[in-house]
Amino acid sequence: MIIDIHTHTFPDKIAELAVSKLSATGHIPYFSNGTASGLKASMENAGIDYSVVLPVATNPLKLESMNTFSIENNGKDNLVYFGAMHPDSPDWKEELERLSQNGIKGIKIHPVYQDVDIDDIRYIRILSRAAELGLVVLMHSGDDIGFPGAVRCSPKMTANALKQVGDMKIILAHMGGWKNWQEVAENLANTSAMLDTAFALGKITPLDNSFSDDFLNLLNEKEFLKLVKAFGVDRILFGTDSPWTDQKQSLELIKNLPLEDDERNKIIGENALKLLGKI
Repeated sequence: MIIDIHTHTFPDKIAELAVSKLSATGHIPYFSNGTASGLKASMENAGIDYSVVLPVATNPLKLESMNTFSIENNGKDNLVYFGAMHPDSPDWKEELERLSQNGIKGIKIHPVYQDVDIDDIRYIRILSRAAELGLVVLMHSGDDIGFPGAVRCSPKMTANALKQVGDMKIILAHMGGWKNWQEVAENLANTSAMLDTAFALGKITPLDNSFSDDFLNLLNEKEFLKLVKAFGVDRILFGTDSPWTDQKQSLELIKNLPLEDDERNKIIGENALKLLGKI
């Protein structure tokens, strides 16, 4: 069983525009066309059984329609849809309960895109209620390639939020803090947080010459395995951030790590299946 815990799609009618715009903003290429069918083709090429699709709400007014889309499409073509959540939504509590009642297993939050610090009370109340409902929260962590200099979810800020909320089912994307990796273990290893591997191992594929050679480097094998050891293999989940990386190539990076077979199997699928339950 291979599960990609971190992917993105867009409705067919806006997918081309969305991926083109985000690609230009981040100066990175896209590796599928951003549609559900494009993701499914990518999964088949990579040998991935299931993908979790993470909607990002940049406008609180669109939250209800986004979540309705997730509810209606959840489970189709081996795609597990999470709900969206926005800290400025007046209906955040009702939306969390609606998602839970309709079989959605988790939500995605993105402090950078939503321009709110993760330890702000608006997020704390969402995290607390999600924990009460047993929902998984997958959050963007660290810097964002499209918003240089925006600090909304550093490892220290995330640790402060989790200290207030307590133990919960939370996945910190990009190995706990994109481009903040030196701070991850010290601040977060003793929390309940899990990490996903999305866009964290290897090297960025640039669209142009916007980045320095040093910036293009993500975690190397030694650095990556150090984080795996700090958190324990049971808390690491395979993710790709598709369409921003190639699923097959991302999977190969994990498969080529010097891990025991049982450790590798946990990362690429077993941990996610245990967390999500029946899918």
